[in-house]
Amino acid sequence: MAETLPLDLSASALGSANTASRVSVVPWHVWSSAISISSITFGLYWDISWHMTIGRDTFWTPAHLAVQFGGILAAITCTYLIFSTTFGDEVAAKDASVGVWGFRGPLGAFFTAWGGVMMVTSAPFDNWWHNAFGLDVQILSPPHFVLGLGINGVVIGSTLLVISQMNRAQGAAKDTLVRLLLYFAGLQLVLHMMLVYEYSYPSSMHNATFYRVLSIGVPLILIAFARAAGHKWGSTIIAAIYTAWMILTTWLFPLFPATPKLGPVFTNVTHMLPLGFPVLLIVPALALDLVAQRVAEKRQWTQAAVAGSAYLAALLGVCWPFSIFLISPQAQNWFFGMASIPYFVPPSAYHFFYHFPDPQTTAAFAAGVAIAWGSAIVSSRIGIALGDVMRKLQR
Repeated sequence: MAETLPLDLSASALGSANTASRVSVVPWHVWSSAISISSITFGLYWDISWHMTIGRDTFWTPAHLAVQFGGILAAITCTYLIFSTTFGDEVAAKDASVGVWGFRGPLGAFFTAWGGVMMVTSAPFDNWWHNAFGLDVQILSPPHFVLGLGINGVVIGSTLLVISQMNRAQGAAKDTLVRLLLYFAGLQLVLHMMLVYEYSYPSSMHNATFYRVLSIGVPLILIAFARAAGHKWGSTIIAAIYTAWMILTTWLFPLFPATPKLGPVFTNVTHMLPLGFPVLLIVPALALDLVAQRVAEKRQWTQAAVAGSAYLAALLGVCWPFSIFLISPQAQNWFFGMASIPYFVPPSAYHFFYHFPDPQTTAAFAAGVAIAWGSAIVSSRIGIALGDVMRKLQR
């Protein structure tokens, strides 16, 4: 019966792999995946900065090329992996594979190859869209949606490749793969925070919308991959990777001179603009790790309720007061990067960056935080379930 399905995800396929397919070294395609995701993440950050600093330029910008390089490398790597598994005679590779439409390969390879093709397909679509409509700095345009689907395919597929290898690995190889998984998860958190960038300004941290948005996906990422990695401080490490990435780019990008090429120019810009200081997710991530160690034997919904509550309480406790500092003149320096105003923002709109909007009523804020609380619990529960599934994946 399983052979009649286009994708073989039977219990035997996802269960224990043959002893012959045990991993004692980190395969080359895992390192290739690490290069792909790193290039995509850096390229996307660079592209947002490019639009803030220079504006809509040619498609052949270094930022676009970095993104597409990651997609092409991922597609070529996993296409080769699928064909070599399908038509090769290596028994261990076939034992650690699933079947899709007559082809065989690791589950993650099919996601990654599809995602890479989607990314390349989005490139001419995006170029035509900008030439036809002249729209700039619009994150959720149709071509960007196609690109986002492709990036998700590459990121999810590459992560599944690491997980399947990690779950079959032993010794030093397993330790290396655990570290790689946490690194991949950290980059996924960077990508997620770039997606919600417009909702995470410091000036929005006294509004319930900020807490609702950051309670939907962030706990899922932190919990799922920490649980899959089996590391007691996994969530903290993932958040630390996100924090380090954002801080380094905040410090390094302004070192490169750049000026706008697309008018009208309302704000004088002389260097590449960073996206600003990271949200202090490392504090709620630490809270997740601490409570996870104390409720590990409880029912999973109980674990989710405790984790979601701890996450939101820590997020509120650190972001509410820290945002007061971030919008102050003391944070408008190279260290915190809060003096970065895009060229297309007129001085009359500066107050949106450095002042809190009119406060919500107590009832409206409480209702919004209640929704955030429920979202954090559900997100945590999904993360727990997803993490447990990933711990069993071996193909």
